[in-house]
Amino acid sequence: MRQTTGNLIAGADIPFDTFALGNFLRREIADLDGPMLIESIDGGQSNPTFFVTFGERRMVLRKRPPGALLPSAHAVDREFRVLAALQGTAVPVPKVYLLNEDESLIGTAFYVMERIDGRIFRDSRLASAPKAERRIMYRSMAETLAAIHTVDVEATGLSSFGKRGNFYQRQIARWTRQWHLSKTRSIPEINRLAAWLPANLPDDERTTIVHGDFRVGNLIFHPTEPRVVAVLDWELSTLGHPLADLAHSCVYTWMLRPDEYGGVMGLDLEAEGLPTAEEFTDDYWGALGGGGRLGIFQMVLALFRNAVIFEGIAARARDGNAAASDAERVGALAPVFAQRAVALIDNGSIGSETAERSRAAGVLC
Repeated sequence: MRQTTGNLIAGADIPFDTFALGNFLRREIADLDGPMLIESIDGGQSNPTFFVTFGERRMVLRKRPPGALLPSAHAVDREFRVLAALQGTAVPVPKVYLLNEDESLIGTAFYVMERIDGRIFRDSRLASAPKAERRIMYRSMAETLAAIHTVDVEATGLSSFGKRGNFYQRQIARWTRQWHLSKTRSIPEINRLAAWLPANLPDDERTTIVHGDFRVGNLIFHPTEPRVVAVLDWELSTLGHPLADLAHSCVYTWMLRPDEYGGVMGLDLEAEGLPTAEEFTDDYWGALGGGGRLGIFQMVLALFRNAVIFEGIAARARDGNAAASDAERVGALAPVFAQRAVALIDNGSIGSETAERSRAAGVLC
């Protein structure tokens, strides 16, 4: 850390005017006194994030990345709006303090929220949690997702947060467009998925709040108890179909290997104290008070969408404005998502080498 002025302490690697930021926050947020301590957080692939501390006040700042960005990407204003709307609901979210859309201050728009104490896990295995608690933690995760999907859209003022109806069609169009804008190489499987999805649309038009990136890495668990205390990273949230969220959670957990963004594919789930995808979705349906099932379409859409998102990460790494230091390595997963989606279409499994294990684990839940 370095001393930059008599009343401001900032990290040496902060890429904007910390003195101006500190003075702005003192004016806009009540009861901020003394020097500001600011620390960059590495690890996320999206919006650059910083811990900001004034004495005992611990906060988090989220900003858009610098440079040219895809349309509608890195929407910190949407994150702020949904977090503000969810205050006081059954969905655990941090308190938000302000949104600043004036890019002249630190180069991009940003918002500030409270910092929640707890545990964040970068792997779906929950390796640092007691094995006896992992199943309970996944149940809390399923119940939290159900809470998001039962939010009263009208009462929370989110009725204009997205369009109603035709969600799947709009998602396919959006991510197909993003693919053409961000692709850095030829991935024939993505082109195949872009053609298969609109030809296999289910007849289901449910509409709820959807998080858009609901997975273990975007949750904070209580410091000592096996329960979720905050849901983070709402930049992809909108009004949409709840099964899109559920499929995304299943993909990130059960359809990725431990060395592929921390999934659990290939692990002995029972020995690890982890649920199958079917058990996780049963907990979700139980929290909603009714049964249901994910189909291949929802899983393929989730894989297609993530293939495009990860190709965008690869593009940002190429252009030098990625949020995380490992963006190039992570971006290489784009064809992995696409290949597993094609395998689902062709075989009804994630691939012949693990087909039986995948069926036993309930990947198609």
